[in-house]
Amino acid sequence: MNVLVATDGSKYGRWGLNWVAKLPFVEPVKVTALHVLDLSALRAPFLWQPVMAGSERYIQEEIHRMEARSAKTLKEATQQLAALKLKGTVRKEQGAIAPVILKRAPKRDGLLVVGSQGLDALDRFMLGSVSTNLIHHATCPVLVVKDEAAPLRRITLATDGSDASAQALEFVLTKFQPDRSTGKGGRAPIHVSVIHVMPFLKYPELKEAGHKLIEQSVQKLIKAGFTAEAVCQLGKPAEVIMKVASKHHADLIVMGAKGLGAIARFLLGSVSTRVMQHANCSVLVVR
Repeated sequence: MNVLVATDGSKYGRWGLNWVAKLPFVEPVKVTALHVLDLSALRAPFLWQPVMAGSERYIQEEIHRMEARSAKTLKEATQQLAALKLKGTVRKEQGAIAPVILKRAPKRDGLLVVGSQGLDALDRFMLGSVSTNLIHHATCPVLVVKDEAAPLRRITLATDGSDASAQALEFVLTKFQPDRSTGKGGRAPIHVSVIHVMPFLKYPELKEAGHKLIEQSVQKLIKAGFTAEAVCQLGKPAEVIMKVASKHHADLIVMGAKGLGAIARFLLGSVSTRVMQHANCSVLVVR
């Protein structure tokens, strides 16, 4: 599987490569660490006047500083790939951050990894806004990294019966090994909490359908070698998903990019954005 990791020299970019090394992929991955240098962003505050009088020296100093940091980022990413024993390359491009990343992102069967935050505003590489853009427009799954990588032990998988949530389940089943190493040759199964959030409606049929939906997912996961449990609750989807993930000490939330739509009252499209922005753990959005 091809994996593209966006890196900007921040800890979140470094964490992205660490996550790729730690995730229990079924097959070896080919990694591209992509660093995008957006020099034109320096002029963003002056769009009405490309260069203000007296700012030329400042602009040139900023360009030199950004280029120096860019070189450092590329060197560190190369060293990190080697240290993690990941097969791949480090690549640098210039242009607008999100469009360049989307252009180089893997196809549907790959994975895009990006930090939830980047360097400070002066560096003009704000991965926080970029990550939101990517989960909306990338054609492949997007992993938004929020913390340092650790062995994957617990997953919270959100489902609503949509095609996207079915793809999220399929990603877990086909891309991840169901168990993890515990050291000294031992293995322990990864635990998946399958959550379905229902609106506050008094329809027994809807509740029954929700239970049936997650039970089917649970059985598929158990059959594949994971341990799994069903969690069916009432409430606002994003808030409940994050609450359950926190309660279950999830290392990763996995969910679809889009849901069933307004009639079904479970809008995973907007829910995934909110969860990605506010969850305490990393989030994998699948389409």
